[in-house]
Amino acid sequence: PEFNWGSAMGTGHDCAAICRRNYDSSSDRKELIENLVSKGSGPENFEEVKLVLALAWQNGRWRRTDGGRGGYGDVLANMADAQRYETGSEDKCSELLVKDMEERFVLLKPSSEDIDLMKTCLTELEANNFDVARRRCAGLVLKAMGFISDGL
Repeated sequence: PEFNWGSAMGTGHDCAAICRRNYDSSSDRKELIENLVSKGSGPENFEEVKLVLALAWQNGRWRRTDGGRGGYGDVLANMADAQRYETGSEDKCSELLVKDMEERFVLLKPSSEDIDLMKTCLTELEANNFDVARRRCAGLVLKAMGFISDGL
């Protein structure tokens, strides 16, 4: 597909529009985060979660909720490059994404409870529960960025 990132035309723009519609209400956003954090579930295809993260990080630059210098803008750049999180096994790519998100988490000034939950993501990685780890980690990052109230 022709994603044409940054353009108002192409698959990327169309997918972003769908995501914005799917998570238009704060109740939909809250449900997504609860599913990701509590159950390690959420959308069947994790690519949808990655798109939500990318849109939130993109908006976070303007809202100053992305952790600033060295924050999630760096993870977004790696994601857009399509190498770090797309080359190799799905488990290895998930592990890299979780570690990159986890190491920046404190920049978002999360609650101590959420910091403790983030540590469980690393435990899930050690137990080879890559999907649970990446979903919980993504949910915690979105929560700390104010996704429920601010949306995309």
